[in-house]
Amino acid sequence: MSATLDDWLARLERQHPVSIDMGLERVAVVAERLGLTQGPIAHRVVTVAGTNGKGSTVAMLERLARAHGSTTASYTSPHLLRYNERLCFDGAAAEDEILIDGFERVETARLAGDPVSLTYFEAGTLAALVAIADVRPQLAILEVGLGGRLDAVNVIDCDVAIITTIARDHADFLGTDLEGIGFEKAGILREGRPAVFGSRQLPASVSRRAELLGVAAYWLGRDFDHAEAGDGEWSWQGRPEADGRYRLDSLPDPGLPLDNAAVALQALSLCGVPPREADSRLAMSTVALAGRLQWLGNWCFDVAHNPHAARYVGSRLARRPRPARRIGLLGVLRDKDAEALIEALAPVVDVWLPVGLPGPRGRSGEELATVVTSQGGKTLSAASSPSAAVDWLVPRLVPGEEVLVCGSFLTVAGALEALQARMNDNA
Repeated sequence: MSATLDDWLARLERQHPVSIDMGLERVAVVAERLGLTQGPIAHRVVTVAGTNGKGSTVAMLERLARAHGSTTASYTSPHLLRYNERLCFDGAAAEDEILIDGFERVETARLAGDPVSLTYFEAGTLAALVAIADVRPQLAILEVGLGGRLDAVNVIDCDVAIITTIARDHADFLGTDLEGIGFEKAGILREGRPAVFGSRQLPASVSRRAELLGVAAYWLGRDFDHAEAGDGEWSWQGRPEADGRYRLDSLPDPGLPLDNAAVALQALSLCGVPPREADSRLAMSTVALAGRLQWLGNWCFDVAHNPHAARYVGSRLARRPRPARRIGLLGVLRDKDAEALIEALAPVVDVWLPVGLPGPRGRSGEELATVVTSQGGKTLSAASSPSAAVDWLVPRLVPGEEVLVCGSFLTVAGALEALQARMNDNA
């Protein structure tokens, strides 16, 4: 009996002694055996690194490219509900058979000669790259998993690099020094190939690396920018690689950060696709990204798990009419700055429902509740898991109340799955 996708994922989780093992040496050996380094996997490759905004940038660039008539592939991580979400072709999640075929080919290659041990993420990345190379789309968009320089995605040379923002996160692997973090992110830059910098302020280490490699850098606020025009519309201006300027007006609000929307438009132009107003409007009005300000009735789901992302969520919620009460269903891993996250969301959350998360990095709902109270917040209760919190909260909600679910991909995934199951049962 052939292995299922779940069989493969369980196998990959067991086969390497640690879950994160940064470095390209092992990945590069298997990539060479697979032929991934012998030719381009797509007509154009865009690699996206950064602390926040990677997922929304990928989603908007992918949707823009399709609206302009390009075939696309995208690779992102982590997934929310299904592993298949990580690899998409023309906006649709890959079928199990494509992923299984990729895993089988990676397994054969890693055992061809001296065996090479790969982490779950490394094997998954190589399997996705093999599948993309088979299709060779006009545009492949690859999201870095962690850092940049030593991330498995960086085994592929990009045609355009994107760095969104740089802040402190994943301190156990990247440290807390912003210059050092910037150096790691800038590892995706390639000599003589353009880069789009999607923050108005990045560490000097990024600029130094770009100058060293002779990278044509396109900066938010200098080479391209956006401006709100009122009535939920905005405008964008940017520039191509040659002389000249682009300008688009009356773009609809995509419901995602406009900094990242502007980045996506600039990157599209550097991929040889001049942005057209009608196609860009279509893309911005139809782009969707699960778990990013995703509304389901009066429930809002966002995977924000650091202060920078939480402040953006707070700013968006602050624009809405204030509900009778907004409840923050919050689950935060132990290695995240829960205090700063709570502080960022406090202006838009009236009361909290802390929940526990599993695994060695998890923390209990009771432990998180003490953090909430130490920050001056009020708690309704504490739950053992996101799904238990949904079960507890649903019958207690009254008209006019809203729920914000945030703090981790695990929190959003567990609560979203539980709420959807309840809605399906009541349909």
